[in-house]
Amino acid sequence: MVRAAERAKHPATSSIWLDSERAARQRRDGQPDGLDRDKIVETSLRMLDAEGLPKFSMRKLAAELNVTAMSVYWYVDTKDDILELALDAAFSEVELPDPDRAVCWKDDLRALAESYRAMLVRHTWAAAILNTYLNIGPNALQVARSIQDIAIATGLPPAGQAGAITAVFQFVYGFSTTMGNFQRRCDESGVTQDEYYAQAMAAFQKDPELMDTMERSKPIIEARGGSTVAEMWTRDFAFGLDVLITGIEAMVARAEA
Repeated sequence: MVRAAERAKHPATSSIWLDSERAARQRRDGQPDGLDRDKIVETSLRMLDAEGLPKFSMRKLAAELNVTAMSVYWYVDTKDDILELALDAAFSEVELPDPDRAVCWKDDLRALAESYRAMLVRHTWAAAILNTYLNIGPNALQVARSIQDIAIATGLPPAGQAGAITAVFQFVYGFSTTMGNFQRRCDESGVTQDEYYAQAMAAFQKDPELMDTMERSKPIIEARGGSTVAEMWTRDFAFGLDVLITGIEAMVARAEA
């Protein structure tokens, strides 16, 4: 087995997806019944969703699977391997455009961005490690290819396609991370998002300085609309995405002028 410290020296070549032997490792005789890589990844996803990244460990994973740590290590060399596998499994939840029809870039971009946001909010740990790995698993690559197809279909010159798509998905990443952090804080506090928001607004009203800021923001808050936090998230995300799509259209028009 390769030590994690040794692999950390070469992060660009240590991905499990670049090692055919590690990527294809399957069950062998003598392994516990019912234990395979799919079971390990499924359990890892559930544990990461429930407890978060900081509490996840190989020891806890083995205990949850009711096997020895060495049984898990037959399928993976390190915790990084499991996190890569789990992250790619999360990518499988992103709904992609129908490959058998022509790309309708604005509609497809909106749908893909929304599904990507939903995945990151469901799996808050994923956002924390998204840029840690190469993300070249089969599911991540399918998402990347769909994004490439959309970028090409925008009509932007090649020199602008990467920047435009990066702007969109950095927005999705940032928005999703904020949503996920807020949801996690609510869960830890034992309240709903609406309850937490109401408590925060009430607390602001007790502080004159904060109240002054709130008063200045009142027209924006009222215009924002939405009777629940979920509705506010949805409206803000849709509007922000429309701003970016309008920007892409403007850049296409500029390039064609």
